[in-house]
Parts: sequence; C-alpha cells; structure tokens
Amino acid sequence: MLRRFYEDRGFKPAWITPEGLSPQANEFMKNVENASSEGLRPRDYPLDEIHSLAESLEDSLRGGSPPGPALVADLDLMLTSTFMSFGYHLLAGRIYPEIMDGEWSDYVWEAELDKLLAEALAKDTITETLSSLVPPHKEYYDLRQALWRYFEIEAKGGWPRVPYGPGLSKGHRGPRVRALRERLLASADYVEGFSEPEPEVFDEALEQAVLRFQARHGLVPDGVVGPRTLAALNVPVGGRIEQIELNMERWRWLPEDLGNRYIFINTAAFELSVVEFRQKVMAMRIVVGKPYWHTPSFSAKMTYIVLNPAWNVPRSIALEEILPAVQKDPGYLKRKGFVVLQGWGKEAEPVDPATVEWPEVDEENFAFRFIQRPGQGNPLGRVKFMFPNRFNVYLHDTPSKNLFTQRVRTFSHGCIRIEKPLDLALHLLPNMSPEDLSELLESGKEVEVPLPEPYAVHSLYWTAWVAADGSVQFREDIYGRDEILLDILNQGPMTP
Repeated sequence: MLRRFYEDRGFKPAWITPEGLSPQANEFMKNVENASSEGLRPRDYPLDEIHSLAESLEDSLRGGSPPGPALVADLDLMLTSTFMSFGYHLLAGRIYPEIMDGEWSDYVWEAELDKLLAEALAKDTITETLSSLVPPHKEYYDLRQALWRYFEIEAKGGWPRVPYGPGLSKGHRGPRVRALRERLLASADYVEGFSEPEPEVFDEALEQAVLRFQARHGLVPDGVVGPRTLAALNVPVGGRIEQIELNMERWRWLPEDLGNRYIFINTAAFELSVVEFRQKVMAMRIVVGKPYWHTPSFSAKMTYIVLNPAWNVPRSIALEEILPAVQKDPGYLKRKGFVVLQGWGKEAEPVDPATVEWPEVDEENFAFRFIQRPGQGNPLGRVKFMFPNRFNVYLHDTPSKNLFTQRVRTFSHGCIRIEKPLDLALHLLPNMSPEDLSELLESGKEVEVPLPEPYAVHSLYWTAWVAADGSVQFREDIYGRDEILLDILNQGPMTP
C-alpha cells in the first residue's frame, strides 16, 4: 500500500510542504496521541521518532537551508506508514484473531487505506476518515463511552480498596463499612440520598449499592460482601480499563453487518439473546464448555433444527467418559440406550456390545462409534439447533435443568445447552404451532426441520459490555482469554 500510495501521487511528499509539516500531519499526530480514547495505545506507534524527525525538519528550515531529501522521505514515509497501521488497528484490531485459541478466524479485513488516505488529504478530512474506520456497532460506542468514564475515575485517583476481613452485611459498623461506601460511591453504584448517612453504618442504601455492584459483575445478588464480592470490589480501576479495552479489541474482529436477525451468545456471561432489527426479543441462560473443553468464538448460519435428536458421541468423549463407564459396568450401554457401531465411515457395522471384550479396549485399538437413541436420558434433550461450523458446536436442550440455577455454568463439552429450547424453536419456526411441535416431539422419532431462512449465530466472548440500562457489566475471565489477549498485545501490535 505504501508503494502504491506514492506511485499514485508521483512520489511527492504527502505530509511535508516547503514551509514544514502540513496542518494535516499535526492533526493526524494528535489523533494518534489520543489513541487511548479508542482503547489503543499511543506507545504502539513511533511518535517519538516522528517528533524527532519533525524537529530536525524545523531546525533545518529555521536555519534557512532546505532539508535533505532523506529526512523528508523518512518523515513522510513514517507518517504514512503510521496512518496505515493506526487505521488498520481501528478497523480490524491489533492482532490476527486466529492466533487466539478458538477465537475469531472467519473474517479477513481488506481496506484500501492508501486510497482512503489520498482522499482524506485531498478533502482535508483526516479525523473524519479515521473516525469512519471504527466498528459501527452501538455496543462498541457504548464501551468507548464507558472507557472514558473509567479514565475520569482513574484521573481522580481511582477507588479505595476495601480492607480484607469477615463478610459485611446490613447492620454492620466500622471503618471497613466506610471504605465500602467510598468504594461504591467512586464507581457510581452508591447513590447519595437526601439525608446524610452515618458513614460507618451498613444501611439500606449501602445494601442497595452492593446489590447493584453484584448484578453488574455477575455475582450472587445477596447484598453481602463475601470473598467473591470483595475480590471484585478490589480490582483496581486500571484493571477494569484494561478489560474494557480488550473487549473493544474483540469488537474490531467482527464484521460490520451482524445481520438483521441473529442469535447472540455471550459465553462469558452464560447468556443467549435473539436480536431482530437491533432489538432483543428473547433471552435465556445457557451452559457452556468447561475451561478445558471451552466453547469457541465463531460465526455461522443456522439452517435447521433436529427434534428428538440422537447423540453421536465424539471420539474424545467416547474414550474419556463412555469407555471407562462400560469397563466398570458391561450393562451401561444397553441401559443408556446406546447403539454400537464398528468403524466411523459409511461401512460401519452394528456390533452387539456383549460380544466385545471391553476391558481390553484402549485408545490405540478403539474402533467403535457410540450413538445414543433419542429419549429421556439423551444429553441433547428433545431439540438441537444446527449451524455447520468447523468446531462441530451446536445449541441443544438438556435434561439437566438444575444447572441453569448455577452462577458459573461451565459444564458442557463445548456445545451450548439452552434454557428454553422449545421457545427458541417456535420463534425460529413461525409457521409451526405449539401443537404441531408437541406432536412431533411426542412421536419420539428423529425429525430434521429446515428453517424458513438461515439465521446468523454469533458465539462470542465478552467479559465487559454496557447493558441496556447503561450499567457497565463485567464478568470473570472463565477461559483465561483476556489474559492471553493481553499478553499478546503487550508484545506490540502486528503489522497489517
């Protein structure tokens, strides 16, 4: 792009005039210096080198001698190169998402930044052009506003730590209660009333502030400052700023158009939302993969639903869970309704499990496939929702309804169990009545039902976002992806 940019302008400098740096160059550098407002880092760009070259240029002009061509070329090239990098980081992020374990790899951004720059210079719209590159999603803008608010909190000294000690609840008194009140006041969870409170008394207003804080952080909303709540309270404001910046980075990996209708899955929040024309029309709790069997981030198109699904057990689960159970209890497969096939291709033959010497089977000689028939014990429940993807992940019902009451819901092998499968099925199949759906389910037969039109599914990982009520939400980094992303970013951004 650099070569093409200068070829198109006959190799004339873009940022330097006979009088020195152009106003556009100074405007551009101010944008880079203010990169933190977009969740980027000014130190990732060669501002010191640019300023040093610019000073040399000014010194030469003040001395009455024209600057050397090498100085002009170096400075102009560095400004243009920085525009390309900074612009690309605004548009598509600072790293290639595919280097993140299981993260986005479905999109390759292409932007003719050389042409954008040429147009911005011609029309004197440097700032406007850079602004046009940021993600267009409301969620990104909301996070950016939240980032600015947290910068303000940091500029005022952040918030105080609440000293460690026994749990605090309504009725308690002491200096730790005062520290708690000051901490929640700094983050706007505590709202001062008309009457002056006793600072060291845990009163009703302070309990409400704790409840607000717990709700924003995905904690059990009991109004009690126990170990988990205390740990969340004592995350410094810089840590929360970092968390917001990491999630802004993830928004840059997404396509500009998520679709008019889509299913939005936040694995870190254990929540699924159905969005239609920018409005959330349905939401439900979900169960996601265990930390060592995590649910990946990706985008796909849902095309059909399977009623009364059979479960084709993945080889890894067959080896690690089903085989040990069979070796302990030879009647396990029959009791659970499993069919056993030998081989994995079309030529796979049914096998009577009673004829297999299971104690002698191990990973090396395992040549079986397990399929669990539809039924009450089937872990897929009564419905699964299919959107072909390279991770073989799908949404499905579950007989283990009690898991949805847990705060941290990481219990699956990577697929996503949903709280209200029948509600979702009826929503996605508008031409099917509840009675028709019930009749098909009661038949007990596996039925594949195509959707009237494909439905976008976005499985994402957000540990920070802004809710509809304007509250800034934070969640635990259940898969350690924030930590991995931060480590990568600390090594410096990659070249576009």
